[in-house]
Amino acid sequence: MDATSTQQLRSLLGRARFEVLPTHGVLDRVDALPTGTTVTVTSSPSRGPETTVDVAEDLAARGMHAVPHLAARQVVGTSQLSSLLDRIHDAGVSEVFVIAGDGPTPAGPFPDALALLRAITDSGRRPSRIGITGYPERHSAISDEDLVEAMERKSVHADYVVSQICYDSQTIGDWLTAVRRRGIDLPVYIGIPGSVDVTRLLRISLKIGLGDSMRFLRKQRGGLGKLLSRYTADDVVEQLSPYLLEPWYDVAGWHLFTFNEVATTARWRDDLAARIEEVPA
Repeated sequence: MDATSTQQLRSLLGRARFEVLPTHGVLDRVDALPTGTTVTVTSSPSRGPETTVDVAEDLAARGMHAVPHLAARQVVGTSQLSSLLDRIHDAGVSEVFVIAGDGPTPAGPFPDALALLRAITDSGRRPSRIGITGYPERHSAISDEDLVEAMERKSVHADYVVSQICYDSQTIGDWLTAVRRRGIDLPVYIGIPGSVDVTRLLRISLKIGLGDSMRFLRKQRGGLGKLLSRYTADDVVEQLSPYLLEPWYDVAGWHLFTFNEVATTARWRDDLAARIEEVPA
């Protein structure tokens, strides 16, 4: 690896996005990050979209590049959507991340991310940048065909894609290749866990339907009983490095799912970037 490639990989890690949950004390945890870091805030089904925007406003006031998630199935109507977008604008936040959200029954007229994306456009309040989700592996509740079709339809309203958590670099690479071959040219941020407690990570993976990834992780680590107490994605980062260096894949960088383990994830990120720098040219 030459010096330019090494520097490019280190730079992409240095500019990684950090995803946090809008829970009590999250602002103190984000203090571990440098000012200007991109911090995305999930939308909690129990706390609602207003809480997510509350946290995003506070993060923006602290100098972070805040990105609130807007979950379609949690928005009760166009009036609330307009209010949320006005608050986001007034806080100086220029970017949102649109997802479908959990829950069997939508709270309002937006059953999926595409419906909310269209409503944002129609509102005349579209932020400068909008991100959408991509799924490298099968979803437990959505067919592969529906996932492909949804991504293609959503992509015309979006500026970038963030991939859902996946522990298998080969699966991520194959998905990225398929996305490009389908003609979707949005930049992609690769979503990986940060430095996270394994027990918690497995529980969350089960909750969001990451069956294939769970099986891969079990096989990789030789069974749950042999899992380390903390997961880090060193191998995934190393194995996907060629994709980041190839312009055709247009990988914009890393999206780190911290589950609010912000400080440990930041230390892992910094340590990994330093080790990449140590690779001889």
